Amino acid sequence: MENSNSIRLLSVGLGVLLLFHGIDKIINGIDHIVNMLVAVNIPYANYIALGVFVGELIAPLLLIAGQYVRAAGAIIAFNMLVAILLVHRGDIFSLGDHGAWSIELPMIYLIGGLTLAILDQGKKA
Repeated sequence: MENSNSIRLLSVGLGVLLLFHGIDKIINGIDHIVNMLVAVNIPYANYIALGVFVGELIAPLLLIAGQYVRAAGAIIAFNMLVAILLVHRGDIFSLGDHGAWSIELPMIYLIGGLTLAILDQGKKA
């Protein structure tokens, strides 16, 4: 019972926090993502950039609803890995102004998603 409550708390917390990023993409668009993909010669950048909506809108909504938690967690982890490699690759080995790892926030999202993807949520006999 405690494990399912912990999973639920992580699911809702991660979903709500990441959903703000998805809402921002709706409001401000994803042109900056398309431009980053084009800059590294990714083909079909316009279509691939739409994946951000899956990782930052659909997957968080699934987590909040408690549906397909493992799949949503895996999608979020992958989305964050891509974000780190695409947007934050220059910050991987640096610290911020206050001594924290520069990619701390995307790593928290990645680890949270990965945790949900691998946690055993099955019923115990």
